[in-house]
Amino acid sequence: MTVDLTPVLISLKTASLSIICTFFLGVAAARLVFCVRHHTVKTVLDGLFTLPLVLPPTVAGFFLLYLFGMRRPFGKFLLEYFSIKVAFSWGATVLAAVVISFPLMYRAARGAFEQVDEDLLMAGRTLGMSEWKIFWKIQLPLAWPGVVSGAVLAFARGLGEFGATAMIAGNIVGKTRTLPLAVYSAVASGDMKEAGGYVAILVAISFLVVVGLNCFTPGTVGNNTNRGRR
Repeated sequence: MTVDLTPVLISLKTASLSIICTFFLGVAAARLVFCVRHHTVKTVLDGLFTLPLVLPPTVAGFFLLYLFGMRRPFGKFLLEYFSIKVAFSWGATVLAAVVISFPLMYRAARGAFEQVDEDLLMAGRTLGMSEWKIFWKIQLPLAWPGVVSGAVLAFARGLGEFGATAMIAGNIVGKTRTLPLAVYSAVASGDMKEAGGYVAILVAISFLVVVGLNCFTPGTVGNNTNRGRR
């Protein structure tokens, strides 16, 4: 049996582009929330940024379709003035992956920033460093392992996105059919062998992601093993 690799390529392209967008958006959002001192504002922002994580993906896809549909104000504006069609295009798969994977990147980055010793940040301010320089020279380097771990998880989440993608991008063969959609389509048509082939590819990629995550958080497994031996 020969498995069509087009969904694999579409998924990898989608996940690769989406993680670039998600990385910078997530880090920027985490930095914004970290810097906000007003508790109510911080809580509201955190809730908004985390919302796609707790919403069913189909609900998130509904909102995206409502905003970017060709007959909706924003989608119509992009189509008429910039000739950009979002809904049911490959770009829609990227948009769905970004929205769904963003909370993972945001929360990982925020958690990593909050783990940085506040005394080190205060020392930078005492030395006359600007907040921007403190962020680039002290906070981000120290938080980097956690930030990268969040990026790896966000990449995997974008790769496996199904619900929102189906809503905003559809299931167009050779265009928007990602790996999860290919699995669904194969099962719906009764071709379990083809579905199994796609599932095997997804499992293999997911396993590599987990291995990569352990590589970016060195010592985690080893430390746990060492604790067990003591």
